[in-house]
Formats: sequence, C-alpha cells, structure tokens
Amino acid sequence: MSDFEREIVTCLNRFFEAGKRQGFAYRLKQSKWSTQHVDVLVDSLDPRYYCAIECKSIRGKKLYFTQHFHNDRDHVHQVDGISAFLSRTGRRGYLAIEFRFGSGKAREAYLIPWDSLVRFYRTAPGIGIDEFRGFIALLRKPEGYILKELER
Repeated sequence: MSDFEREIVTCLNRFFEAGKRQGFAYRLKQSKWSTQHVDVLVDSLDPRYYCAIECKSIRGKKLYFTQHFHNDRDHVHQVDGISAFLSRTGRRGYLAIEFRFGSGKAREAYLIPWDSLVRFYRTAPGIGIDEFRGFIALLRKPEGYILKELER
C-alpha cells in the first residue's frame, strides 16, 4: 500500500470520527490473483459516504489519462473499469490525487468526484492542477491530510 493510500484511509476515518459520522474507510489487501478495482473502499449506511476512491500520487502539475492510468489484461482502461465497478456496486466514486513537487516543497491533494473525472476523460488528454483546485481540497497538517467536507 502506498503512503498516500494509507494517508487517505487515515484522513477519511479521522473525518468520520471528528464529525461523529457513520462510516469506515479501509484498504483491501492486494494480491496478484485477485482484481483490485479501487484503492480505498468506504462503507457507511449513509449513502453520501458509501464510496470508492482511486488514489494517484504524481510529480508535476497535470494528471494524464494515458500515463497515470493503465489498461487491464482485457485492454479495458482503468477509468472505464472503475466506472463499471461503481455502477455495479452503487458506490459514489472519487479520485484522490496528490501533487508532489520535490523535496522541501509543499504537496497539494484533492478529491474529485468520479463523474467529473469521467467528463475530463471523455474530452481531454489530462487534467491540470488548476482544474483540481476547483474541487475538494485536502488540507495538509502535521498529523496528515484533513478533509473538511466530502460534498460540495
């Protein structure tokens, strides 16, 4: 599990505890014999928080759909595969992205609803950091990322 995925799980569980909300985020153990549809799952009786999150931690200021996502063994693009998973499970989807700018420089992280990501995927080769800044920001504190709200 990457550090960013672990930080997202911690961030979400802190969000639930601090707001006394029902929900629990977790990461399934990855295995080469099983398909991992997304990086983080969130279970909640509250449909606002029943979701799945794909995590990307990248260097630079732009996420590219050909470079940062993959095709599976059946040649299905990761965005399409995750979209199908969300449709089958009824979960809300998000992409959590962390922009890393090198040592000593502050990181930025955001959550973008999956349907917004899909609109970009259908119309553009990638998404720049300025577009992400219009979505849900994760604040960076010494204890890790802080999520103030999951919806906008």
